[in-house]
Amino acid sequence: MEAVMVRYGEIFLKSEPVKRRFISIMTGNISLALEVEGLTHCIETPRGRILIFGDEPRRIAALVARTFGVVSVSVCTVTTADINGLAAAAVEHAERHLRPGMSFAVRARRSGVEGFNSQELGAAVGSAVLDRVPEATVDLTTPDYEVFVEAREFGGFVYDEKISGPGGLPYGTQEEVMALLSAGIDSPVASWLMMRRGCRMVHVHMHSGRFGGADGERNVLQNHARLSAWVPGHPLDLLVADMEPFFEVVTALKEPRYRCILCKRFMLRVASILAGERGAYALVNGDNLGQVASQTLANMTVIAPAASVPVLRPLIGFDKEEIVDRARAIGTFEAHPGNVGCTVAPRYPSTAAPAATIALIEEELDVESLAARAAGTVRRYRAKNGEVEEAG
Repeated sequence: MEAVMVRYGEIFLKSEPVKRRFISIMTGNISLALEVEGLTHCIETPRGRILIFGDEPRRIAALVARTFGVVSVSVCTVTTADINGLAAAAVEHAERHLRPGMSFAVRARRSGVEGFNSQELGAAVGSAVLDRVPEATVDLTTPDYEVFVEAREFGGFVYDEKISGPGGLPYGTQEEVMALLSAGIDSPVASWLMMRRGCRMVHVHMHSGRFGGADGERNVLQNHARLSAWVPGHPLDLLVADMEPFFEVVTALKEPRYRCILCKRFMLRVASILAGERGAYALVNGDNLGQVASQTLANMTVIAPAASVPVLRPLIGFDKEEIVDRARAIGTFEAHPGNVGCTVAPRYPSTAAPAATIALIEEELDVESLAARAAGTVRRYRAKNGEVEEAG
């Protein structure tokens, strides 16, 4: 019989009540993901592990490996928790992969089983493998092949592959936050990182209208849909607010160098209104220290007070290449995004806008009224399982 073994990390460090709640939420998320794909399954939660039984363990493992909170996944042979049963299963695994001249190692663990320790288990299993493949050699440091054996009070498990998961915390263990989602590379990664920390997510996009590229909203919807694929079974909402009236006003100003700061502050104002309506606890953006003029420390200090809720910046210390690599890994990177430019951005933006000057300009523009107007223009989209399924 085979089972899928799921390992989690920092959840194990929580208090018992919190641990039980987090594991319950994670197993619920796993069940939702498997139900979306029509995979029948049964989940057990012995201490320190999650075990999933089903007719298609390899498909189950591949899906579960995309679940937030999961550190790694293995398809295991389930056997008795004694040396003979574990050794026999390990030999079967080794015979499929170990060839003469190759080196191998046995990684053994024991918990709640009496009569032998981990070292004795590993030695016995290693001896059984050498009896079957005598031309192999043992190398505990850099082996060509590894086989893992675990003797636990709830059974014996043998496997030789680990599929890495995203780690983090189960989706839904933290409160709702609202991420400003754009057509670019950074903001989808920022959203994903907060989802990985358990935050329930809602996206908001500030639509530029004729001041933005023709492909902007298409790419935003694509980013939104791709991120929803990471939380299968859960609906993911996107709110799109109209920025065009604000841009009409801001581009009429004689001094263009403050446009980006005014724009960023305006976005935070609008998003704060929407967050208040939904009860979201924080805003999330893709700010990366020093990447562009509006993301200098001086300008971020001026921009942040426009929000009425905390602003989270999960990318603040990332290098650009790190962000691109993560975008590729999570599936939101677009090599050819099309026309997503902004015509409002000035040629020479300010890198240290004076707060008093910005306040005077905003008073002149009556940004509070403009923000309320923008918040009232919201169009709503919903994505689920990687597809935008409804709009309104």
